[in-house]
Amino acid sequence: MSNSLTDLMCLDIYLSSLNDKEYQSIQKELETAEPKMMPLLSWDIFMDGNHRYTSALKRKQDLFSIKNLAKEYQWNNNIENLFESMDYEAIIVTDKDQKIIWVNDGFSEMTGYSTQFAINKTPRFLQGNQTKEATKNRIRFKIKQHKPFSEVIVNHRKDGTTYKCKVNIIPLYHDQTTHYIAFEKQIA
Repeated sequence: MSNSLTDLMCLDIYLSSLNDKEYQSIQKELETAEPKMMPLLSWDIFMDGNHRYTSALKRKQDLFSIKNLAKEYQWNNNIENLFESMDYEAIIVTDKDQKIIWVNDGFSEMTGYSTQFAINKTPRFLQGNQTKEATKNRIRFKIKQHKPFSEVIVNHRKDGTTYKCKVNIIPLYHDQTTHYIAFEKQIA
């Protein structure tokens, strides 16, 4: 099939205008059997497509890792449904005592702390003098309820800067709550 350069530019513009759900619905139709080199006409369009691709790969890797943990700890939660409904940058999994057992790569990107540093600590090390006591008390209370909840908290990066973070915390259970997963996204 022969495409003119104008047609390809129009396709690039059309694809860049789609939201994530629209793009995902047609993505399979766009894949070719063999990759082809195309002239790069717009760096913005390339970067947007590249960002979508790498984000999807990271999300798949996160899902794979959490599914492995779910198998290991025999959680009854529907892990795929959790991922479908969450918009996140970082994931933290803790045991029932809130000691971190796993974080994704987004955690390090968001906080500046390495995975090795975070493991076996509680997420409280992210809190600092800008974190409101009332927020910390609400989170403690909601965790004791063993029900999913959302909260906005001010956390501190390794370099000392603060960021506002929306946290969605979900209990993970077998017969009873054994772990918690927190999906975190930086907000303005």
